[in-house]
Amino acid sequence: MLKIQNVTDAGFKKYGRVLKDYDTTNIVKILESTPLPEDVVYVPSVKELETDEIMDYFTNNVYGGLPVQVGYCNGHNRTLNALEYHRSSEINIAAKDLILLIGMQQDMEEDYTYDTSKVEAFLLPAGTAIEVYATTLHYAPCDATEAGFQCVVVLPKDTNLDLVKKPNAKGEDALLFARNKWLVAHEESGLDKDGAFIGLKGDNLTV
Repeated sequence: MLKIQNVTDAGFKKYGRVLKDYDTTNIVKILESTPLPEDVVYVPSVKELETDEIMDYFTNNVYGGLPVQVGYCNGHNRTLNALEYHRSSEINIAAKDLILLIGMQQDMEEDYTYDTSKVEAFLLPAGTAIEVYATTLHYAPCDATEAGFQCVVVLPKDTNLDLVKKPNAKGEDALLFARNKWLVAHEESGLDKDGAFIGLKGDNLTV
């Protein structure tokens, strides 16, 4: 059974950091008004979340002037299914307690497979903002309660949008699933139907 740690614990430091100076009150209030389906929905860019104040903070204070997008990942989920990484950090902010299943890109094998026994679980409490480092493997959050989860997702602009050009599927290019999104899926996820690289070995973890 997975041990549920907290993002405030020392064990999270290799995966990311808590943004202690950011007041999440306003952004969480907006997030609470977004849809919460029975499955999982991800919307990369949401006008209501991209207010001048929010965009200014993440563009200039967090991403050093790079253009960003602010969206959400909401729903109900208890299964790992896949892990992804970007060439950039990702910001997550929870409106409801949620659980993140994460690992380290450095633990991937040379053939880009990954043993799910190395995955760790962390609670992201409601109202908490974190930076998830670029080398941290992650995917859709999991439920911490029966109420499901609502999570702000901030990334460089155009991340997770459809690829304009798909490279030859050799080496790491085989993992490229969307713009700035390299994905490794479990065989039980069904993502092979969408062209995902099946490389997660071991149990398809649940919480």
